[in-house]
Amino acid sequence: MVLLAGCAARRPVSSQPPSPPAPASAETIDAAKRSTNVPEPTAGPAPPVAPSVRQPPAITPPSSGYSEEGNASWYGNPFHGRRSSNGEVYDMNKFTAAHRTLPFDTVVRVTNLNNGKSTVVRITDRGPFVGNRIIDLSRAAAAEIESIGPGVVPVRIQVLTPGIDPASGFFTVQVGAFRDRDNADRLSERLSATYSPVTIVRFDTDDGPFYRVRVGKIAGEDAARQMAEKLRSREGFSPLVFRLDEETPPGGAKR
Repeated sequence: MVLLAGCAARRPVSSQPPSPPAPASAETIDAAKRSTNVPEPTAGPAPPVAPSVRQPPAITPPSSGYSEEGNASWYGNPFHGRRSSNGEVYDMNKFTAAHRTLPFDTVVRVTNLNNGKSTVVRITDRGPFVGNRIIDLSRAAAAEIESIGPGVVPVRIQVLTPGIDPASGFFTVQVGAFRDRDNADRLSERLSATYSPVTIVRFDTDDGPFYRVRVGKIAGEDAARQMAEKLRSREGFSPLVFRLDEETPPGGAKR
């Protein structure tokens, strides 16, 4: 049987930028540094860094004011210790997250709208694969905003990495996932007569492989969402839009 994900409960609000986010607390910055090596912002130039040390961008207010609202979930076991989509080993005790469209290494503040608590995470993975959620937090990040118990909470996401244009790049539309490769092949063949390109991406789970059917290599997130709406209205799918990353490392598609 085909497994389809519903449309995302996602409310981008970048067209009307919110008030600048409050400066991150010392505790929040320390939490981010433990997992992402995000340096504290400084007034002057950053100190020199050895070439072998990888430093993600500093935490500063974003120039674009991009944010979105929707539901956040979290993931721990059995994904702990597996490869994330960017090739890193997922550690549920570090402050990272999965997002469908934000570029890898984007640093975001996630605020629980139920209690006002926030955390800072780095995007290292793709997901969620459930339509009514916009971000999957690591267990550590979920604990910091007190979402472990509820499981799913409403949040606001604010991009902290400077110079990020979340809508640029290439995107694709996922229309289904199958256990049976033949079913994925049949859907791909049917869609290929009208849409191009149609690709099948295999991902392995403890229960065996699944096959995701995706449509298009589309420049710009807005155009990809227009394609998703076309597939919804014409074909009856419940599509999900994903960023097309330049390269999926071996073992990277873990979920």
